[in-house]
Amino acid sequence: MAITYTWKLTSLKKVAVGTFDDFVCQTYWKKIGTDSDGNVGEFSGATPFTPAADADPATFAKFEDLTETQVLNWVKAVVTGGYETHVNEQIQAQIDAKKNPVTEVQDGKFPWSPPAA
Repeated sequence: MAITYTWKLTSLKKVAVGTFDDFVCQTYWKKIGTDSDGNVGEFSGATPFTPAADADPATFAKFEDLTETQVLNWVKAVVTGGYETHVNEQIQAQIDAKKNPVTEVQDGKFPWSPPAA
């Protein structure tokens, strides 16, 4: 069953470095997966970025000019390969658990337990 993924930024941290007042140094995000039955799983992650004092002022994006798409593209460039596989597996496991929940059977309700008085 296919899963549709969406990404969401939940928090950012910024720091002053060199002549730049607002270098994004940390992102917090969620990747949310929804299957065709509407079951949802999500993974929360954090992706740091190392500020560079020698960044090119001509290409540096000011904090107030950033878009969610732009910052998510930075995150997605890091969440690849085995890390992305891990993220997707965690989302799939949550969806699977919703489809086939584990039921706890407690003492007194075992098949061999005497009938309740």
